[in-house]
Amino acid sequence: MDIPRIFNITESAHRIHNPITPEKLATLGAALRLESGARVLDLGCGSGEMLCTWARDHAIVGLGVDLSRLFTEQEKRRAEKLGVADRVAFIHDDAAGYVAEEKVGVASCLGATWIGGGVAGTMALLAKSLRPEGLMLIGEPYWLRLPPTEDVAKGCCANAISDFLLLPELLASFGDLGYDVVEMVLADQEGWDRYEAAKWLTMRRWLKANPGDEFAKEVRTKLTSEPQRYAAYTREYLGWGVFALMAR
Repeated sequence: MDIPRIFNITESAHRIHNPITPEKLATLGAALRLESGARVLDLGCGSGEMLCTWARDHAIVGLGVDLSRLFTEQEKRRAEKLGVADRVAFIHDDAAGYVAEEKVGVASCLGATWIGGGVAGTMALLAKSLRPEGLMLIGEPYWLRLPPTEDVAKGCCANAISDFLLLPELLASFGDLGYDVVEMVLADQEGWDRYEAAKWLTMRRWLKANPGDEFAKEVRTKLTSEPQRYAAYTREYLGWGVFALMAR
């Protein structure tokens, strides 16, 4: 049980597996006014950077679930390095369908809403773990401007233009699902560049270390094409943000 190998390779050096900087992640934690001892569940938690840094900075108690074996190992090492291994725990498991045994004050899914079949399904899943008046965090892409063609949308790694909404429409959709938007932190260009461009050096070094690997051809193809694809499509058309929601 694991995520596709290409992600374990390209994002193996990432601490944050979304286009958000450590500074923005810290801004989010401060904006939510987290209280000491608050329980936070993070589904699809990646390498656990949000939970580990919030445990250090805000004394939260966190539980993360992720399907990547590599990221799960990295989560535990990060918790030990930051001295918060007694405050956070990580489970290697499929986050789809995961419900916490004890209700939490914050339930999060940042950039992995496929676990619920989309935003609405993921929100319904998170709600099962959330106590009344709790905060739900959804990290999701949105269109900075609508792509002119479906091919441009596919260049942004979407299946179709309809995969994402413009920001005002995305915010309105949360209301349609019965939630107030109470905070948001949006990725900036630096966050996107750090998320995407960091993959290129990782791929180049992986290729040097694994020249005979059967996966090397696919990694080489991706490294050759990704800088131009990102600059032409994702960087121009796609935004990303974390949205804090409370049920009405």
